Amino acid sequence: MVEYRNNICFFEDNKESELEKFVGIQIYSTFELKGIGGVYKNSYKDFVVQEITENGNVLGFRKDKQLSTTDNYSKYKYTTFNLVKVNRDTFDAVRLISKALKIPVDKIEYSGLKDKCSLSVQRISIPGNFVDRLKKLNIRDVFIRDISLSKRSIRLGSNWGNKFTITIRNVEKKSKNKKNIEKSLFKIKQSGFPNYYGLQRFGTFRPNSHLIGRYLLENKFKEAYNEFILNTYSTESELSRNVRIELRDTANLEKALEQFPKSLNYERQILKYLINNPGDYEGAMHHLPSYLIKLILSSFQSYLFNKLLSLRVKKGHSLFKPANGDVISILDDMDGQLTQIKYIFGGSYDTYLKEALNLKRASIVIPLVGYDSNLDEFPLMQSLLLDILEEEQISPSIFHHDLLKDHDFKGSYRSMLVRPKDLNLIEIEPDDIFQNKQKVKIEFSLSKGSYATMLLREIMKM
Repeated sequence: MVEYRNNICFFEDNKESELEKFVGIQIYSTFELKGIGGVYKNSYKDFVVQEITENGNVLGFRKDKQLSTTDNYSKYKYTTFNLVKVNRDTFDAVRLISKALKIPVDKIEYSGLKDKCSLSVQRISIPGNFVDRLKKLNIRDVFIRDISLSKRSIRLGSNWGNKFTITIRNVEKKSKNKKNIEKSLFKIKQSGFPNYYGLQRFGTFRPNSHLIGRYLLENKFKEAYNEFILNTYSTESELSRNVRIELRDTANLEKALEQFPKSLNYERQILKYLINNPGDYEGAMHHLPSYLIKLILSSFQSYLFNKLLSLRVKKGHSLFKPANGDVISILDDMDGQLTQIKYIFGGSYDTYLKEALNLKRASIVIPLVGYDSNLDEFPLMQSLLLDILEEEQISPSIFHHDLLKDHDFKGSYRSMLVRPKDLNLIEIEPDDIFQNKQKVKIEFSLSKGSYATMLLREIMKM
């Protein structure tokens, strides 16, 4: 349950499940099975992420090959390398590399973001020859591996996905733990789990980026500022809450700028702008980096996806079977990527569509609504979206905002379910950190855009 007391948003016991409900995550695919509880990301060592390239290669953490000394470097336009980061988010690591190499941050390209609290490796590219400078780079908790020259850059979404090796700790010792885990993993292997956007998309401690995105699209810039800077959440740090509350009480921007920690970098940018441009909340919000505005808008789009998925099941439709008006996309391979070929269920192709779903060569999809979305092509989802918009008092005109066009939110669709590959239980052992508890280690691979935390919630049910 969410309560608002003294302008603070309180989540019941600060449970992760309560935060998830706040961003539309409500349904389990393994609802009939008990969770094992526990905690993940107790340490970055417990959350290992390895990017999988479009060719299916899993990136490693060690130095791999050396550059050929006989190669003609002049024909290559890009320097590519493996970025290994320890307990840092991708944005942070890229900013540090940008500063060290004295190049614009937008010149550094990557295919996706990786969790902060993790040990991760991903492929990065920079235009030009930076081989020698990268070899000399020395940044704390950031390591450069497998430097090479390439004719092509890394593009957003160009990877296949990610391999995860995750340890769940502080699990109560119960005789049925292994049996419950194996049952959950078997069902997830067979049927998949809801392809929700996880809390990382919205903010793990302040899960409000979708609200900011909504306000921007409604041209409510003062409300966007309030949500970004002033509104507080029970899940954020005490320091973060206190500086926001004091600014809300005093409206002293100069003092707030002194008190806001450097870790709240974007908040500080907004405060600096408003000190120099009093009352210009529109300018302050648009002063944020383009990639951050795009991420905020994407959060609102993701929120609607989560709500549509949950409402579909609440309306009585099976998570695993198509309903009339569902849209089914044909995949390019078994459990492969979506294609542009899609059909509306409830017509003459139903027999073939059911067969394709059973063979894992098709997937029920939910729209990611953008400025060019034709919701008539998604009959069931269109009716559910209208219910959501009415309930939350959102005007459909919000999807015609220029911001969506400026940041290329044309509209797309996403699988309702995702099936992991190579999902295995590695071990259940006594926990070496939490006394008299167990730790559970699992591994699996997910295609790009899917969240490991959404698989973990099926097993843990916190």
